[in-house]
Amino acid sequence: MSKILDGKAVSANLRAKVKTQVEELSAQGISVGLAVILVGENPASKIYVANKKKACEEAGIKSFEYTMDESTTEEELIALIKTLNAQENVNGILCQLPLPPHIDEQSVIAAISPEKDVDAFCVSNVGRIMIGDYDFLPCTPAGIIEILDYYGIEIEGKNCVVIGRSNIVGKPMAMLLLHRNGTVTVCHSKTKNLADITKNADILVSAVGKAGFVTADMVKKGAVVIDVGMNRTDGKLCGDVCFEEVAEIADYITPVPGGVGPMTISVLLKNTLTAAKRQNER
Repeated sequence: MSKILDGKAVSANLRAKVKTQVEELSAQGISVGLAVILVGENPASKIYVANKKKACEEAGIKSFEYTMDESTTEEELIALIKTLNAQENVNGILCQLPLPPHIDEQSVIAAISPEKDVDAFCVSNVGRIMIGDYDFLPCTPAGIIEILDYYGIEIEGKNCVVIGRSNIVGKPMAMLLLHRNGTVTVCHSKTKNLADITKNADILVSAVGKAGFVTADMVKKGAVVIDVGMNRTDGKLCGDVCFEEVAEIADYITPVPGGVGPMTISVLLKNTLTAAKRQNER
């Protein structure tokens, strides 16, 4: 039976470290602030924003919340971002995705100052991740690395397979594993003979968003299985991985919920702290 990789425990450990460092900055007269922008009435986005606000408060980070109507124009949203770019008390800016269909997400991301882009989505930050010279990392992939490090799981020299090639998880996840000297294969919807590839993975990361996608016959005995999926089946939250059957084969596995999920906001807090440090070095 697999050992459970407890994202809640890793998250609590990281948040405690962030809180301590925020308190140290506060003692120097430096505050840490995160602005979160929510456009529209997406119920899931509202929950995420509320969770981020609560996490900021617990860590001693000031939370600035901006709620905008569904009819907000792209120009109005970008104008707000430019205002926040100029505010010294705002160290990080996060625009909750998805945005209403009439707003171009890439244009909005591009408007955020790279030094305040705590999601690490803008082109310059993505480029810096590519060459390994970065201040911020995308929250979910970075959270996965935090979990692996916490449990002492070596990446170097391992066969690593990432299922999914999104800009938010799949692609940056592959780069982070590569930076740690893993041998990385990225699989996607056009990959042929997927199971033949995944069965060779020492570390398997699934980020496809399909419940029950990864089955036991796709997993190597003794593998580390990271489930990024957040799906609902009959109202119940579940991942991409058939947990019960894969847990009989893998050495380590993340549960859903309680695995990768808690790490995303914790890394966001860490990125905001890093942004505040960088901005106050000048």
